[in-house]
Amino acid sequence: MSDSRNIRDTLGEGEHYAGIILGKDGAPDYYLILLAGEVAQAGWTSAATWAQELGGELPSRRELSLLFANLKEQFEREWYWSREPQAGHPHLVWGQNFASGIQTVYGRAFRGHARAVRQVQVE
Repeated sequence: MSDSRNIRDTLGEGEHYAGIILGKDGAPDYYLILLAGEVAQAGWTSAATWAQELGGELPSRRELSLLFANLKEQFEREWYWSREPQAGHPHLVWGQNFASGIQTVYGRAFRGHARAVRQVQVE
């Protein structure tokens, strides 16, 4: 894939192209794809399992920020899980509120929403 026009040709039904995640050197690292479907009222473990069953994973904090910036309309005005635990507190996991844009942590038992993403490496 040489650019985002080509990545759009590879989207599955209900998938959305979210944008490019940059690497540490500032060069494009990978394209982020939002998968179809959502779960609500799910604890972190069941949300992560659901994402894996779709062939994706929960988004990282950076990815959630990109999703909020570029695909906010694809989300309910709710709180969504990330895959990132809070450093030093593995029982807490980061997520993003899609009403306010704020990122915060909740315990793994909290019942939030989840969306899955996949990555396509930039060639």
